[in-house]
Amino acid sequence: MSPFLGPQKLNRSNRPDEFRLGPFQDNFEKRLAAWDEIQFSRRLHAGNPSLWVSGPAPDIRDRLGWLDLPETMRARLDEFRTFGEQIRAERFAHVVLLGMGGSSLAPELYQKTFGNASGFPELIVLDSTHPAAVAAVEKAVDLSRTLFVVSSKSGTTIEPLSFFRYFWARVRSVEDRPGRHFVAISDPSTPLQTLARDMKFRRAFAAFPDVGGRYSALTDFGLLPAALIGADIRTLLARARLSAENDGPGVPADRAPGLRLGAALGEFALAGLDKLTIRTSPRLRSFPDWLEQLIAESTGKDGKGIVPIAGEPAGPAGRYGQDRVFVVLTLEGDADRGLEKDVLALEKDGRPLIRIHLEDAPALGREIYRWEIATAAAGSVLGVHPFNQPDVELAKELARKAMAEGSGNGSDGAAGDGVKAGSAAALRPALDAWLASARPRDYVSLQAYLAPSGGTGPALQEIRHTLLKKTGLATTLGFGPRFLHSTGQLHKGGPDEALVLQLVDRPEDDISVPETATTFGGLIRAQATGDFLALKRRGRRVLRVDLGRDVRGGLRKLGQALGA
Repeated sequence: MSPFLGPQKLNRSNRPDEFRLGPFQDNFEKRLAAWDEIQFSRRLHAGNPSLWVSGPAPDIRDRLGWLDLPETMRARLDEFRTFGEQIRAERFAHVVLLGMGGSSLAPELYQKTFGNASGFPELIVLDSTHPAAVAAVEKAVDLSRTLFVVSSKSGTTIEPLSFFRYFWARVRSVEDRPGRHFVAISDPSTPLQTLARDMKFRRAFAAFPDVGGRYSALTDFGLLPAALIGADIRTLLARARLSAENDGPGVPADRAPGLRLGAALGEFALAGLDKLTIRTSPRLRSFPDWLEQLIAESTGKDGKGIVPIAGEPAGPAGRYGQDRVFVVLTLEGDADRGLEKDVLALEKDGRPLIRIHLEDAPALGREIYRWEIATAAAGSVLGVHPFNQPDVELAKELARKAMAEGSGNGSDGAAGDGVKAGSAAALRPALDAWLASARPRDYVSLQAYLAPSGGTGPALQEIRHTLLKKTGLATTLGFGPRFLHSTGQLHKGGPDEALVLQLVDRPEDDISVPETATTFGGLIRAQATGDFLALKRRGRRVLRVDLGRDVRGGLRKLGQALGA
């Protein structure tokens, strides 16, 4: 096969990408020319760390296995498909993925985009430690017909291991052989691999250790769950392979889709347009959630970064700040008149805009690989190491300390309990002072340590829309602790532009984590406290609001106070 197939082969719909870069076109073209001069693509595929850092950086060479996945994973496809057919034949109704970040976002993307094929189980992702979220998953499934996939790259991540302990105890209460209901995905020789062997799991899959979590959508962490729901993983990987050829080491930068995208995003960010606002047609609406982690965790460090804006309610084109660039992804046959109307308004307003069209759903494989290349390339423009996450551990350390000190069972110590939503006399002044600290080019980060169910999402989106109208700033929304494994790095290590509103509650019905001295309610409260303190240490402007036991009522009062 030719090493360069060209964009027309990459995009079978014959609708080429549109790059409306306006005054940034010149810098974009200069960047691509400069990359050809230094043989950027060849150096990328050779794992040359000088593309990102000066001096030795051996860890970079150990984190570039994702570049070869479209080829190396071909040998694993039959194994995954055979296992998926086995689970289907045994008439399992659900697969519950117990994971976080890179272990959970790609499986969720595949379920929401492809759905589960006829006869295959539906996949449910559990990546919230809120006790109501854990209880909701248990209520939604028949334990005797559910397969649990415990997914953790390190094999030590506290959230999936806590989920495992809980559901192992529940399955053991109804099954003589609970191990047949459990599968592990981890790097080789991790504690999770040992646990799977000792507890007699049905299977344990070992992923490539030289691929970081956020680059793992095309490894066991993504493809095995996709196979379990009957997705066409062969075509998905084949599209990724075409993408790899089009961004191969011999392709000129101005013809390489991933490098073109990375150059544009990097140049925009250098010029202050660092709010990457992502819009999609309906069926692709889960893709920005996956992109959030890839972009934010890769670029948000050393006071730099690209801020992905996913799922934000649309507003009038003329009211957006000048720090925005827009990317629109559409799927063939997935029309959205409202989206097209918004895009035309953005074009008329002269907004920088990139349009990408997918010919079918398996073209996600192409986009996953293209955006991985683009993110690594944008990191080079910004001068950051795109494969580490130096600020993530701080929040984990502080959460462990809060847990040891009993956070979640009363006061949160140095973090304080936050202003109570039910106290109008305290809430309004606190919100006013917090909003008064806003500056041009800031963004609002709404961080909800709440159960992502029961109408919470729509209520939070209403608050997000209110904040967008009130401040004119870009907005992000993340459920904790899920976002700690995705955008959390950016909020603490990226540019000092985050205006953070942290929301916590006090669950009425808590759940104990078996074999430990803690509860899920205590765990999520400690994680919120650890993150609050980490943000404070990084000098971020953060306000905590305690919604108490009545979350819906608390959100209503918060919305009223913001809208007044």
